[in-house]
Amino acid sequence: MPFRKKFMRTLRSAANPFRRRRTPTPPGTKRPYLWEKSYPPGVDWQADIKTRPLPEILDQAVKAYGEQTCVSFRGRRFSYREIADQVNRAAKGFQALGVHKGIKVGLMLPNCPYAVICFYAVLKAGGTVVNINPLYTGNEIEKQIMDSGICILVTLNMKALYPKVAPLLETNGRLETVVVCSMGGVLRFHEKVLFKLLKRREVADIPDDDRHLTFDRLIDNDGEPDPVSIDPEGDVAVLQFTGGTTGFPKAARLTHANLSANASQIALWASEAKPGQEKILGVLPLFHAFGMTAVMNFGLHIGAELILLPHFKTTEVLDAIDRERPTIFIGVPTMYSALNAVRDLGKYDISSLNFCISGGAPLPAEIQRQFEETTGCVLVEGYGLSETSPVVTINPLTGDGKAGSVGLPLPGTVITIVSTEDPGKVLPAGERGEVCIKGPQVMAGYANRARENIEVFEGGSLHTGDIGYLDEDGYLFIVDRIKDLILSGGFNVYPRMVEEAIHLHPAVEEVAVCGVSDQHRGEIIKAFVTLKEGEGVTAAELKAYLKDELAPFQMPRQIEFRESLPKTLIGKISKKDLIAEEKPAPSRTEREPVSAQGE
Repeated sequence: MPFRKKFMRTLRSAANPFRRRRTPTPPGTKRPYLWEKSYPPGVDWQADIKTRPLPEILDQAVKAYGEQTCVSFRGRRFSYREIADQVNRAAKGFQALGVHKGIKVGLMLPNCPYAVICFYAVLKAGGTVVNINPLYTGNEIEKQIMDSGICILVTLNMKALYPKVAPLLETNGRLETVVVCSMGGVLRFHEKVLFKLLKRREVADIPDDDRHLTFDRLIDNDGEPDPVSIDPEGDVAVLQFTGGTTGFPKAARLTHANLSANASQIALWASEAKPGQEKILGVLPLFHAFGMTAVMNFGLHIGAELILLPHFKTTEVLDAIDRERPTIFIGVPTMYSALNAVRDLGKYDISSLNFCISGGAPLPAEIQRQFEETTGCVLVEGYGLSETSPVVTINPLTGDGKAGSVGLPLPGTVITIVSTEDPGKVLPAGERGEVCIKGPQVMAGYANRARENIEVFEGGSLHTGDIGYLDEDGYLFIVDRIKDLILSGGFNVYPRMVEEAIHLHPAVEEVAVCGVSDQHRGEIIKAFVTLKEGEGVTAAELKAYLKDELAPFQMPRQIEFRESLPKTLIGKISKKDLIAEEKPAPSRTEREPVSAQGE
């Protein structure tokens, strides 16, 4: 069959189910699904999933909560009506720059009001948002501009950001205009004065030419953009680059329907959340899929106040919780681990938190236990991918989920486990295989990756590349990434199982386990470990502790103690960076012989 015909047939078979609000039963699976009997009271897996143009989420929130606070940033509060006015003005400004359907606008912004305003303004203008990590290098940013087709980019007038963009106006043939936002423009008056006095050296000089436009000039209009007809199912709202932990990031095409459906699914799951009364602490970056949906879109969907912090600093987060009284906190495991490590946590009042959700990376059971024991707040784990807008599963927010599980599929979401050797074979409960997903939040495909789209949608479901299983109650357990699997001495070793065992040691703060090339065994298991403040343990002591937790073939052959582990901006430990840093003889690695038994 010609490649183009095969590609189109695959996309049709994968896409058609996503256009229905209720996901059909995949071959080999019988209704009712295992997870339906485990659903929390008041949550219906068959609930109607609302899909709509994303700007309608904000428009409807304005009608219901216009005078209530939408965004709180460093003490300055913006009402829903004020945010909507800025969105409308920015939308008209973007249209004046030529933004319409098919035009890609890059947003390279930390968490601040501009991130919310420009996101919804681009969509209201008819364009497509491309989220860009502000910590990327100039070369990485240029690759993403070329890969996605960005012609307009929005950033801040800070030296940490703008100088990465400026050269691209000359060297990159696609980028035409840079919209520059002033940090001082979203601060309270006295903070603005202090910023000008103390932070002036951090502000970049912006040329006054026709290729640069200040945000103030962008919104200098009557705030009445031309109406745009948006097809939620067919129009791409966001090009969301994947994490790139196993190679160069790919751009997932997320439609308005995908993203609005996922916000609706989370709202259905959080059935006890009170519309117009919740406050969400937004320290997850909004340019990341997790923060974009679980903080911003979900927050606006329920009329919540978004308390935005531009980065995670333990004391700043605790101060914000104590002062701003958020009811919901959504983070990644390293954030909860850092909060666990605060010795004077008792001096902060965190009683306002009703529930916390962890995602983005596996949540070690010991971190969850410590956090709940210390704070008295329920912490549940969820699971998702950029390709799924991103949330797929969450444990019940009542705290009644299963230890080690990432939870139950969200309403309208079907999970199947297929054989890694025969992807057409659906495995029964309890058997491990590749996790596949079908649902209204699943992407429309990768941009400019036709062959990869055929592979990832084989059989009509999204192949995640994760190894896991469903238990008899429909709870999903993630064992590991297929690409993280370590093949050592003829045995398959899942790094997550080794990490969980190491985390049980009371001196361990963080750990990452990777496979390191070895001429004799193919790969050997190496653990990178950081210790809690004031704690000490040797490699020999840690291995002795692990003898009761791990089989001999799972035992790390190398243990390297570090002061910190490299992380992505969202806070996930970057195994890609650890592997890249590997040297033949690391000076700080303690090596000891491991018994040959089982190797």
